[in-house]
Amino acid sequence: MSTSFFRTAFHTSHSTQKTPLARSLFLGAAILTAGVSMMAPSAYAESAANAKSTHVAVAAQSNPGYYGMKLGDFKITAVSDGSVMVDFTKLMNNTTPEEVTRLLARHYLGPQVETSINTFVIDTGDHVAIVDTGAGDIFGDKGGHLLDNLKAAGYQPEQIDAVLLTHIHGDHSSGLIRNGKMAFPNATVYVDQHDVDFWLNPANKTKVNDTLKRGFDWAEQSVRPYLNANKVKTFNSDGELFPGVKTVATHGHTPGHTVYEVESQGQRIRFLGDLLHIRDIQFARPEITIDFDVDSPEAARQRLAAFNDAVEDGYLVGAAHIPFPGVGHVQRDGGAFEWIPVNYSAQVK
Repeated sequence: MSTSFFRTAFHTSHSTQKTPLARSLFLGAAILTAGVSMMAPSAYAESAANAKSTHVAVAAQSNPGYYGMKLGDFKITAVSDGSVMVDFTKLMNNTTPEEVTRLLARHYLGPQVETSINTFVIDTGDHVAIVDTGAGDIFGDKGGHLLDNLKAAGYQPEQIDAVLLTHIHGDHSSGLIRNGKMAFPNATVYVDQHDVDFWLNPANKTKVNDTLKRGFDWAEQSVRPYLNANKVKTFNSDGELFPGVKTVATHGHTPGHTVYEVESQGQRIRFLGDLLHIRDIQFARPEITIDFDVDSPEAARQRLAAFNDAVEDGYLVGAAHIPFPGVGHVQRDGGAFEWIPVNYSAQVK
């Protein structure tokens, strides 16, 4: 993929001034309407190519690529696909670059943030499922580490019998294919029908900005082989896929964006997909959206509703782009929200 494509895609949607949305008005409206993202690979790749980290470089192999924990009778394992540098001052809406810079600085971060790509294995004893598949080879060596880390965690790709896609975006679904072959040959891919209808129909390219158009090509490369092999099962409403695992519709970031809820022995975790892109901005200001939402207002409403629900019910959350392992709780912090990571355990799970 050419560097010129990434540059073009990255800058396409930034020609107009972004204006802040009145926070109190937005939050009030969102709370009333709430019933309960993909960071575009093109923008990620541009950031990964050009960003300069302010942190000391550490050899990648020194960092753990998986983290396991128990959930009732189930085992949940966060598995890293890698991380990429992203300049969030160029991506966020309903804000200004100055506010984005300020919010990140509160957490000792510069505008360019090393962003995790997390996936999650759900081992129920009867099924071994994985939530999302990472970026495959679309980021070069910045992503695509899922299979190696999965094996390090004790799982072979052939053991995965269900892939649960939160949505069809390159950094969540491109890992379905590696070296032109199905990475999970024994798996059924579960995904909302709305996303299949949207991303597997090239006529819909006219409905998105230029940055997202490449997503249709990536959908063809990653999802189409499973469709052709009759290995895709779609759903149109909330429901149980198999014991202990159910879907929760959170359409907005994409037409079929889905949260997966897992429950065992009264313990719950929800995997949020792209309801959240950047912890240090969107917990403080849930109304701030990203260029890669297909429906930004609805994505913001879904995010606020998800945060409120997680606070009220106190269940665990697994997030695709919170620093690895991306598992924790959501708590209120005044008029905003706070991320509480799970307490680290060195015990073998």
